[in-house]
Amino acid sequence: MSEKEHRSPSTLVTAAVTAVAVVVVGVAMYFVGEHSVKSAATNTASTAQTQKVKKVGILQTMSHPALDQIHQGVIDGLKKGGYVEGKNLEVTSMNGEGDQSKLATMSQQLVNKKPDALCGIATGATQALANTTKDIPIMLGAVTDPVAAGVVKDLKHPGGNITGVSNVPPLKAQLELAKKLLPKAKSVGFLYNSDEINAKSQVEHADAIAKKMGLQTKRFAVPTSNEIAQTVQIMSDQVDFIFIPNDNAIANAMPTVTQEANKKHEPVIVAADTMVKQGAVATIAPSQYDFGLKTGEMMADVLSGKTKTATTPVYVFNGGDVYINKKEADLNGITVPDSVMKNAKVIGEEGSNK
Repeated sequence: MSEKEHRSPSTLVTAAVTAVAVVVVGVAMYFVGEHSVKSAATNTASTAQTQKVKKVGILQTMSHPALDQIHQGVIDGLKKGGYVEGKNLEVTSMNGEGDQSKLATMSQQLVNKKPDALCGIATGATQALANTTKDIPIMLGAVTDPVAAGVVKDLKHPGGNITGVSNVPPLKAQLELAKKLLPKAKSVGFLYNSDEINAKSQVEHADAIAKKMGLQTKRFAVPTSNEIAQTVQIMSDQVDFIFIPNDNAIANAMPTVTQEANKKHEPVIVAADTMVKQGAVATIAPSQYDFGLKTGEMMADVLSGKTKTATTPVYVFNGGDVYINKKEADLNGITVPDSVMKNAKVIGEEGSNK
């Protein structure tokens, strides 16, 4: 008789229960293992998706310090939003150098690359991109008047594939600053490019504000940069100070403007901080870099799916910092009030920004 044949009934039951338990545990471990494998695979896919390289195209209207700072701000804003060049971001940047036909051609080239989003820096570039695609998300990289430019119908409800940042300047605050610096001034001349829609709309607003402040106003529109020097000479004899809005053509020619204005000690008040660094006396405004930074952050949100262009209002900055070019103020015999100087970012003196 074998050993098996001598087992009692209770022993046989215990053995059976043990065997069943082993099978159950084995099956459970199999499913747990399979689940773990599936989870790992899912996580891997998710990680791969989050690390998918996004393609972005940036079109810049032309090169001058203000637009160059906006471009850098866009790149930094994307980085702040989690998109870094060389890791999960591929950026193609193009510059039309003020040539509208080049901007149109470059827009098509950028669209052909099938980017996830586009950015137009300044009005000309944004209009060119808007005319090329109605499907790819487009960010306004500092367009002064997006409605007048025809790229959005409503700032609060864009409703299409375009939103972003408007760099409309605080014109009233800027003219009030001019009056604080030049309390005896009775007239202002507006210098702008007649071909820039954004500049023309600013001058319309600034002219009305200046008149309400009791200033006499004159407009000096220049069709080409070749006429800027002569125009500054003429207006310096006719008005007490020059005001320049956000205007790409004039910004690109600021060294010429300040050179001619300084010959007659004619103060120049401007809309952008970069123009103060180029020789104007003062402004109050957000920095051009900050316009770009905000644009980049908004672009990152669109790339990640957090927001959509159609339902994201165009962002408009309120107020800004006071920038004073001390060297230019001294040259023009301007005594900057302590109330202005104590909060200003001073350029053109020892230890300053320039």
